[in-house]
Amino acid sequence: MSDHTRAVRVGSLTIGGGAPVSIQSMTNTNTLDREATLAQCLALEAAGCDIIRLAAENEEAAKTFSFLKENGVTAPLVADIHFDYKIAIAAAKYGADKIRINPGNIGDRQKVAEVAAACRDAGLPIRIGVNGGSLEKKLLEKYGSPTPEALAESAFGEAEALESVGFSDIVISIKSSRVRDMIAACRIVSKNSDYPLHIGVTEAGDEYSGLVKNSIGIGALLADGIGDTIRVSLTADPLREVEAAKEILRAVGMYKPSLHIVSCPTCSRTKIDIISLVKRFREAAKDFDTKGKDITVAIMGCAVNGPGEAREADFGIAGGRGEGLLFRRGEIIGKVPESEIIPVLIENLREMTDN
Repeated sequence: MSDHTRAVRVGSLTIGGGAPVSIQSMTNTNTLDREATLAQCLALEAAGCDIIRLAAENEEAAKTFSFLKENGVTAPLVADIHFDYKIAIAAAKYGADKIRINPGNIGDRQKVAEVAAACRDAGLPIRIGVNGGSLEKKLLEKYGSPTPEALAESAFGEAEALESVGFSDIVISIKSSRVRDMIAACRIVSKNSDYPLHIGVTEAGDEYSGLVKNSIGIGALLADGIGDTIRVSLTADPLREVEAAKEILRAVGMYKPSLHIVSCPTCSRTKIDIISLVKRFREAAKDFDTKGKDITVAIMGCAVNGPGEAREADFGIAGGRGEGLLFRRGEIIGKVPESEIIPVLIENLREMTDN
């Protein structure tokens, strides 16, 4: 979260102003298929998605926002608009909580002013989306490529277009498929403005490579105190984007209290099946409610780093030959046969959340 950014309300949430970093994703259903889009939005909500974006390519698609609100979607909804300013106005009318545009591709000053007026009347912010793959021709000519400086200049130019018509409820996103360029551009904008930043690496690739790139890009910025809302763009099910975003936030200590698993990478000293144990424990505990507590479980494979990590965790095991030493808050409390490790860990997790 960024303390120095202005606070912008998006439905029931706040972006910026020191508010917790929110998680976003985007539906990949046909927005005109309202039942399918509703099902995906509800699934994203249940997975922990804070803000959901939908592409709106015509006014009929804009009406889907009303349908979603009427049928139980409570997460703030963002309308993704390109080119036609009338669709942005329609989305504001039909219940979108934020409008995502590039003022430069919406049209002349009058059209930008009409969109800004519609958003102002509805109490909606506007997210300016700058993308390395669609940078203005004049900036490409000036810089030769979508450099960080070009991306930042584009963002400031688009923001000025809105500010010039009296609209300042602005969130900026600068995305690139090049991780270092995205990081550098966001640092420029953060240093020179107080606009809340939506951060992420776009066109990042499949679930594996995309998670790596986004972890580097988003993680580096969050560690610097930059970033107010995130999307982990993946060529995968949107639910996987939400899971990945939660993992990134946990890694930098910015996710709500939850379960943290510490486990070793294994080596020839490992005498228990640590890979299987970690996988089985994660599966067994995936829906566990920690009741507002941060709980760390260490699952370690041997006696070198195992006791130390397990000792620092709330509880955990350090593997031996076919068994594990069970630790709880720094004390060894017994030995557990390998076959009983998962049930014992779950039992300890349940006891710790209940007390």
